[in-house]
Amino acid sequence: MTADAGRRPQGRPSAVASLPDHELVIAAQGGDRVALDALLRRHHPRLRALCLRLTGDPTDADDACQDALVSLVRGLARFDGRSTFATWAYRVTTNTCLDELRRRRRRPAPGLSEDGSAMGTPGEIFAPGAGDDAALMAPDTGETVANRLDVGDALGRLAPDFRVAVVLRDLCELSYVEIAEVLDVPVGTVRSRIARGRAALLPLLGGNPPRAGKRRRS
Repeated sequence: MTADAGRRPQGRPSAVASLPDHELVIAAQGGDRVALDALLRRHHPRLRALCLRLTGDPTDADDACQDALVSLVRGLARFDGRSTFATWAYRVTTNTCLDELRRRRRRPAPGLSEDGSAMGTPGEIFAPGAGDDAALMAPDTGETVANRLDVGDALGRLAPDFRVAVVLRDLCELSYVEIAEVLDVPVGTVRSRIARGRAALLPLLGGNPPRAGKRRRS
């Protein structure tokens, strides 16, 4: 370990909070609780937003986010810096949300089968149990689908594989390479899931895909 790597940030919490992620990680791995707190506080809003978009429920999002933060703290000593802390945090949080969706699948719910089909199967765009999607996708001469669904509701109709890819790209603004790293799938698979997910969402959102702001690099 170099001298710089072994040096902990000094000063008040406000000064520590201004340090870049990699310095906070090194300090936190060395036992600096102020650095750890600053690191988690910095990323908490984005991780909580990710949980909300993936689970579609504030209570489930809070539970998933709390579980993810615990996993981040427990796994920090093993974080080797090959990816950015943000990418690693997204990976841990995404997996935690998928676990929450699997737990939800096992909860008794009217209209859902007992064989776990609520999660969907590979290749399914829409999650089973989400409603009559064929009707929703059809032309509507009365109230449009876009008037009935907001972004969260529309995302909730996507099977998890497609929902995660679209959320990470259009709402979290990760690059295709970063998403591939988060999901541990090839970049081509990421592109395909995003394209198919966006195509399914467009009629539900009045032709406007969900976007968080200025596009990051590809």
